[in-house]
Amino acid sequence: MSDLVIKPGGDFDLLSLGALVIRLDTELIPFRKASHATIHVSGAEYNVAANLADCFKLRTAVASAMVDYPVGDLVAERVRAMGVTGFYKHFEHDGVAGPNIATVYSDRGVGVRAPVVFYNRANEAATMLKTGDFDWTSIFSRGVRWFHSGGLFAALSDSTPEILLEAMAAARSAGAVVSFDLNYRPKLWATHGGGKRAREVTTELVRYVDVLVGNEEDVQLSLGIGEPSGAPDAALNPAAFMKMIDEVVGLFPNVKVVATTLREVQSASRHRWSAVAWESGEFWQAPVIEHDVLDRVGGGDGFASGLFYGMMAGWPMEASVRLGFAHGALLTSFPGDTTMATLSQVKALAGGGSARIQR
Repeated sequence: MSDLVIKPGGDFDLLSLGALVIRLDTELIPFRKASHATIHVSGAEYNVAANLADCFKLRTAVASAMVDYPVGDLVAERVRAMGVTGFYKHFEHDGVAGPNIATVYSDRGVGVRAPVVFYNRANEAATMLKTGDFDWTSIFSRGVRWFHSGGLFAALSDSTPEILLEAMAAARSAGAVVSFDLNYRPKLWATHGGGKRAREVTTELVRYVDVLVGNEEDVQLSLGIGEPSGAPDAALNPAAFMKMIDEVVGLFPNVKVVATTLREVQSASRHRWSAVAWESGEFWQAPVIEHDVLDRVGGGDGFASGLFYGMMAGWPMEASVRLGFAHGALLTSFPGDTTMATLSQVKALAGGGSARIQR
């Protein structure tokens, strides 16, 4: 067992810090040919809080930027509908240029046609968040068991890493577990110094982290550790990832758990899927399954949610990894970035259940 200590109670089981965005998804139609889109409210860090509240019935919150205009109203309503409490720094929209809630555009792809995701983050309110915008002492004094954020938020501006450091320090001082999803996105870091800046920022942030989530490529590009594997089956072979762990925990002895999904993309619609975690020198791997994918966006956040739930509920790491593996797989069977799964479905798949009809 690790020496990770998770507080037994408080007002919030988990608090996330990150950007809230709207995703316009044209489903199977390429965006350039679309006549309509479905609106999803998401954000990698928020997704974890939403999943834990809706599927796992935990008490969660998100700290984020909120813009006072109709798009912000929609976002705030969806956050409430998922059962998540919002702590917001409010910004007034000028009626023309912003500041704005960012927009993510996507189509899902199918078969040999890959999914496509691109952004409009012009004048994004979340990029303006800075130290002092939230009263962390007051928030954490209410009792927060777990604090979560990630590399997407860190990549948004020069000030977002600073507020992340402020929040992480407050979380650790309050005795909350700190988790961080590396979530390396080259498109976002390209506007803020590229890979070199990503490694500088992430290295500083990870010194505050207890639970680190990220695949082999995330570790290599965010922390400069290891070399990408060229093996065809590398996506589902955790050997290279396991080899990296010694170096990760050697550089960051504060990290007590490292976990990742394992995904082999056979087509846009068909994936092989598993997950692995390291804790105190031991590894646990979930089963490998093949499954049909409706919407792959958010699968990694779904894994993190199930893993964190298992750990907060006191489940052994082997069972926690299975919960994360199961919830991440189920999440990709629904449209949108956040969960529509039930806890009974997650537990059934984690325990080896099938997709036979339920009558």
